[in-house]
Amino acid sequence: MQLLRTLDNLPDALRGGAVAIGNFDGVHRGHAWIVERLLAMAEQVGGPAVVLTFDPHPVRLLRPDEAPPPLTWTERKAELLVELGVDSMIAYPTDETLLSLTAEEFFSQIVGERLQARALVEGPNFHFGRDRSGDVETLRQLCTASDVLLEVVEPIEIDSEYISSSRVRTLIAEGDVATAGAMLTRPYRIRGLVTHGAKRGAKLGFPTANVEAIDTLLPALGVYAGRASVHGEQYAAAINLGPNPTFGEHATKVEVHLIGYTGQLYGDVFEVDFLARLRDIHPFDTVEQLQQQLKKDVAEAVSANVEF
Repeated sequence: MQLLRTLDNLPDALRGGAVAIGNFDGVHRGHAWIVERLLAMAEQVGGPAVVLTFDPHPVRLLRPDEAPPPLTWTERKAELLVELGVDSMIAYPTDETLLSLTAEEFFSQIVGERLQARALVEGPNFHFGRDRSGDVETLRQLCTASDVLLEVVEPIEIDSEYISSSRVRTLIAEGDVATAGAMLTRPYRIRGLVTHGAKRGAKLGFPTANVEAIDTLLPALGVYAGRASVHGEQYAAAINLGPNPTFGEHATKVEVHLIGYTGQLYGDVFEVDFLARLRDIHPFDTVEQLQQQLKKDVAEAVSANVEF
């Protein structure tokens, strides 16, 4: 019951508890604080702790040109939230019927009838219902009328700025994965499919997994220290995100060198964490110079893993 994609036939074990509603993209430390209060409220009312999110994000249907690239895919989001202690994440399918509900209808049908929630935990910028017409004050009035407890959780600050998915997204887009990772509950992770590449890395002594079909935000171009789990084993990784200018290649690629791994990954769905940005990508005059730099990259990637 850790991840559900419908409210139809919802198990009784997930009704009558505390609920937090939102996107929870990235599952950052502000979300973790909401979950902490959610668990406390669930204990107070003697029911489950449930997160209700939406798949896809409503803005992808309403204003697709404005939809930001996601930080997490649905299964990963559920994994992170369950790790924080929630009993289940429900990824409710977003459709025209859902988007047409007024704030009062959403509260009555989703919060009341389907979830039978006895407590809600939300941030101060929470909006719900058609055209985002409902806000926290609307929610407070509806909760009071329905004898549902409500706790509004203030956001967390780092360096005098609130942690938000937008702030994390900006940092990642700039390549500052270390600062972004400090705001997240886990290092930033991408996933994709391992495909056949030019195999140039293997010829240089640094074989790489060529990762494509990535469905979340990519960091800025550069070389990164990372980490990946393969068959239950953890490996430090050096990640090249960008072109290979030394060889006249200009297409952006994601190439991951797993340090100490010797197996094959072709056709596998592969996940890798970004820990720190090591350097810019630039051409080298000779292959030997590139090999020397790659050795330095690998050493730095190993050191970065020791720090995490």
